Amino acid sequence: MLTCYDATFAEAMDAAGVDMLLVGDSLGMVVQGNETTVAVTIEDAAYHTRAVARGASRAFVVGDLPFGSYHNSEVAMNSARALMAAGAQMVKLEGAGPYVEVVKYLASRSVPVCGHLGLTPQSVHQLGGFKVQAREEFAANQLKKDAQLLQEAGAQLLVLEAIPSDLATEVSQSLEIPVIGIGAGPGCDGQVLVMHDMLGLGPRQPKFVRNFMEGQTDIVSAFRQYVEDVRSGEFPAAEHQY
Repeated sequence: MLTCYDATFAEAMDAAGVDMLLVGDSLGMVVQGNETTVAVTIEDAAYHTRAVARGASRAFVVGDLPFGSYHNSEVAMNSARALMAAGAQMVKLEGAGPYVEVVKYLASRSVPVCGHLGLTPQSVHQLGGFKVQAREEFAANQLKKDAQLLQEAGAQLLVLEAIPSDLATEVSQSLEIPVIGIGAGPGCDGQVLVMHDMLGLGPRQPKFVRNFMEGQTDIVSAFRQYVEDVRSGEFPAAEHQY
């Protein structure tokens, strides 16, 4: 999986064999130039989802539900409908707690849902910054419980972000649904990166990112190298783990 925000890059990722395209609310940072993702609106998300869906002929399209667009079940349903009408085949939301009921509501109404635990960027102000999560035993145990609750509620996919690799492996092995990691080590069922990061764009690269443009002559080749290295287990390597 890679994040994607327009039709041209969707076509390129499709050609390179990327399985899933996440229309991430990371667009707030890498496209709109904001410091966090919280300013992204459902209209923004639907616009970019529509563009990506037009470019993708094979890859599975997942749309991010932005901050404030799923705070209760009815609002979440309206937001999910907007993204699915734009071409998303699944919607993603962050957190557990009260959102477990939202996931249950959506799943019971034929909306495929992807959960997201660990570092949840929409909660960055509450978390005190972009920091590795669930290092302490209590937090790790809570994350494991939340993962089970999301699966039981009907989530069909789970993203784990910026958590210790041993914990991510344990969660992945305990669930029946696929788990996609980002800064969560090699023990997940798949990996996701922000497209701009893996192309070496931006002033700072997180520890869990590798620049896949190095040694390549074009972007499609970089995407293809990412796909090959994830499938072979070469990425993420030890230096990309917490």
